[in-house]
Amino acid sequence: MGRLLGVFILMLCLSCQDPIQPKPSGFLALKYEKPQYNLTDLDCPYQFEKNKTAEIEVTNVNRPCWITLDYSRLNAKIYLTYTPVHNNLRALLIDAQKLPEKHTIKADMIEYSIYQNDDKRTFGNFYEVEGDAASQAQFYLTDSTSHFLTGSIYFEAKPNYDSILPAAAYMKSEMQHLMETLEWK
Repeated sequence: MGRLLGVFILMLCLSCQDPIQPKPSGFLALKYEKPQYNLTDLDCPYQFEKNKTAEIEVTNVNRPCWITLDYSRLNAKIYLTYTPVHNNLRALLIDAQKLPEKHTIKADMIEYSIYQNDDKRTFGNFYEVEGDAASQAQFYLTDSTSHFLTGSIYFEAKPNYDSILPAAAYMKSEMQHLMETLEWK
């Protein structure tokens, strides 16, 4: 009888609990303002359209055309470095193509696409980096004779690709817009 009572109490306790069910998947819904652009007015040999929410910072007073576009709402920055071409195009190209390789340790994948705009004489590559790498996208542009510009996106946070994915996608589109509107002076 004692065993029967014990089994009855055990069944009573177990039957009072809600069945365990998996939680449905949830998605973070982040919405970003539609970007509005204006043409930069820099004392540099290049110009481009930038998002009005991005602030321009000169990062090196000795090299005033090395600038940062600060997207403070996203905790992200696009770093731009300009170098004039003086019979060193091959070395600049090799250095620019090595930059994405530095992220291969943490990156799940690095894809590149060739960019070419004959009307604006801008040629280069765009690199998309997926994974927990420090930079989510990089590019270089040149006119092959006088100008060379590189750009990199960095978030001021520990790299966690899943967490920054919506912001990374937004910043990649910002970088592509910069590339598409860049003109040499």
